[in-house]
Amino acid sequence: MNISSILNTASSGMRAQTNRFAAVANNVANLSTPGYSRVDPSTLTTDEGQPADLATEMTDMMQAAQGYKANAVVFETGADLWQWLATIKRD
Repeated sequence: MNISSILNTASSGMRAQTNRFAAVANNVANLSTPGYSRVDPSTLTTDEGQPADLATEMTDMMQAAQGYKANAVVFETGADLWQWLATIKRD
């Protein structure tokens, strides 16, 4: 695996977690909407007949936050490595 693949994978992971955040936000915004079926943040599909509840949404939000942070660390590490290699090549 090369460094650009690592950066692309980490970027993709951050986008996925951003989508999970959006699903959770939508679920929380519709907690009191009659007939609203929760969107599963993992699959981004509707859980027919499954109402949203705040405890589940907060748990999903914390998982998305941790996933985003982990991907951000990978991205930053890959970018640092890329810069270090460019410096070696230049010298």
